Amino acid sequence: MVHARLRGRRRARPAPAVARTVALGMTDMRFALSPLRGSAESLVRQNTKSEDEGLERILDDEDLNDRIARGALVHVPTSSGLVVNETLPENRRYCRPWTASFLADLTHAHNAQFRHPLYVSSAVRTVEFQKQLIHVNGNAAAAEGDVVSPHLTGGTIDIAKDGMSRQEMAWMRAWLLPLQQAGHIDVEEEFLQPCFHITVYNTYEAPMAPSEPLLVQAAADDPAPVTRATLVRASFVRTSRSRRGVVPSRRVASGRSVTSRRVQAGRPSSRRRHVSSAAIASRGR
Repeated sequence: MVHARLRGRRRARPAPAVARTVALGMTDMRFALSPLRGSAESLVRQNTKSEDEGLERILDDEDLNDRIARGALVHVPTSSGLVVNETLPENRRYCRPWTASFLADLTHAHNAQFRHPLYVSSAVRTVEFQKQLIHVNGNAAAAEGDVVSPHLTGGTIDIAKDGMSRQEMAWMRAWLLPLQQAGHIDVEEEFLQPCFHITVYNTYEAPMAPSEPLLVQAAADDPAPVTRATLVRASFVRTSRSRRGVVPSRRVASGRSVTSRRVQAGRPSSRRRHVSSAAIASRGR
């Protein structure tokens, strides 16, 4: 009778390692692995450096149009290798001149490797627009205060990651990281709303082109894609080893409750999730 009660208690006891790991999810794992992951410190630094450069926050459309007329902002340099979100109003397809130079250099290098365009999902914003955005986008930075969205100065752009291959994202990281280390840019790789949020400073200089073997190696070194099935299997092994008396439920251990059979089998889905241009437009800080 006593043994039956103990067995019942063991079965009722949760498996915390499994629950915590599954809750962590793919997004958090990829965030932890990225060398360009965003942080509060990065956002503060972007604001501080923008102030040091004397960049003012653009208040509204009237202020924005005036700066465009005076040449303080230039059009995002679109081409066959760089397209801009078609849902953006015409006056929000602008950026600082040095940001445009950065985009031209990135586009040239990227186009030589991948032969399809990059997609700028967001560029300059106004305080007025940012106030509206924070009500519909929980990831958006503040519009007012000491630390705000760097988009308000015109020096920041977002490059969407939708449709990028694993190799392409690894190439982007390898190209951007040295520029960040040199203090010419700050990058926040975002995952919940996937994009490279990039603030360019007026000290920007065109980088020396990395050799092709270096970029190929960067892609090879990029960690393998993390799937929910991988997380569940790994947590099952850790729990079984650390707590021999506890076996996760078959439903959780199999991964059926958190992933599809196609992902469990290690085969990427043949369906690419469609994301509307309007949804992409609201992404980024």
